[in-house]
Amino acid sequence: MSDGASLLSPIEMGTFDAEGNYIPRVITEDNMVGTDLTDLVGNSVLEFEDGDLVTGTVVKIDHDEVLLDIGFKSEGVIPARELSIRNDVDPSEIVSMGERVECLVLQKEDKEGRLVLSKKRAQYEKAWANIEELKNRDEMVKGVVIEVVKGGLIVDIGLRGFLPASLVELRRVRELQPYIGKTVEAKIIELDRNRNNVVLSRRAWLEETQKEQRGDFLNNLKPGERRHGVISSVVNFGAFVDLGGMDGLIHVSELSWKHIDHPSQVVTVGDEVDVEVLDVDFSKERISLSLKATQSDPWQVFADSHAVDQLVYGRVTKMVPFGAFVQVGDGIEGLVHISEMAAHHVESPDQVVTAGEELWVKIIELDTARRRISLSIKQAAEGGEVSEEYREAFGSHAYDTEGNYIGGFEYGEFTPETEAQAAWAEYAVETGVMAPDADADADADADVSGDAPEPIVDAEAAATTEDADGSNTPDA
Repeated sequence: MSDGASLLSPIEMGTFDAEGNYIPRVITEDNMVGTDLTDLVGNSVLEFEDGDLVTGTVVKIDHDEVLLDIGFKSEGVIPARELSIRNDVDPSEIVSMGERVECLVLQKEDKEGRLVLSKKRAQYEKAWANIEELKNRDEMVKGVVIEVVKGGLIVDIGLRGFLPASLVELRRVRELQPYIGKTVEAKIIELDRNRNNVVLSRRAWLEETQKEQRGDFLNNLKPGERRHGVISSVVNFGAFVDLGGMDGLIHVSELSWKHIDHPSQVVTVGDEVDVEVLDVDFSKERISLSLKATQSDPWQVFADSHAVDQLVYGRVTKMVPFGAFVQVGDGIEGLVHISEMAAHHVESPDQVVTAGEELWVKIIELDTARRRISLSIKQAAEGGEVSEEYREAFGSHAYDTEGNYIGGFEYGEFTPETEAQAAWAEYAVETGVMAPDADADADADADVSGDAPEPIVDAEAAATTEDADGSNTPDA
């Protein structure tokens, strides 16, 4: 028979008092004596309000939601749209099983009694505080480009920051798609929490980081020197040129010696140009350039090759009450005052000329300083020295030593190749100049038709061939 003591449990049991009454052993030092059970239950259940921040563990990931254990009576649910500031994301790419996630309470209970949470709103609240602090310290933010939208890019900086296309680089870029997925640094230039608006500038960051290089570049630029560059953008007021370190501006007034309505009439993006540096503003880091300064001034060219009292050929471009403007060169216009239109009194310019009419005029005043040329139709009718380009076109033998026309063509096969040549051919007709022996042919024609002989109307009519003894005779 076994000893009775061996049947007892080795675990300490209760005890007996002096009277033999059993006293159970103490299970725990804590007890609920004097505590209301309702209070105990209430304290063991978590309570949340909308807008509270909570932290929980991911326990399930579905294609449209994520379940989070936050110690509540049921799991909290994060809808897919509340996981990230990015659109159309896969929940499994944002969170993983067992991950601890901070969320903001959107709704205490949905129709299924679940707590509705938002990860992106919690991220948004924390990001705003961080971004406001960075803005106050004038520091940069860093984020990944997640989307291309109208006018620019969306950058993930904890919330959706807008980066305008004009502020992506030092000069505007047209293709934004290659920036998707790239991490960029930018400066916060506008912040409005009420409107949920954050505007960024990567160009400001680039300018800041390249400030020292820009200073060196500006120091090496001297007004008057010429540089080679590429047109980087064209705007209403001019064109920007990439000089290989910084952009300079060619104002519209410095693009051409001629009047232009828009810079695109002269240059386009990508054109390579030689420009002259007009001014360098170190404080504003601005470079003023000129394209026309690298080209000959047409007014000066005209002044160098023409003189007062010379005859030139032109086209009437505009009629005004006090006269008519005549184009006498490329971009060069002069005024025929109404008093210089005819020997007789003229009430209105249209009594003498019409717009588009081509005619000979005489230079009576040449003021290059004020870029003014005074012309005369009346004095041109009196004859005079013909400007050099017309002499060169038809041979010096037709002029005396003073440049006055004395007649005679160098006949042969001839077709006017320039406006100057055609103009002189017309002038010859107007002054009644005829080719040798042309009078006899004209008389013969007049006998047949009864009409007056017509002057030569173009150079081809004056074409001749040399006979055997070397004299010039009209072609048969």
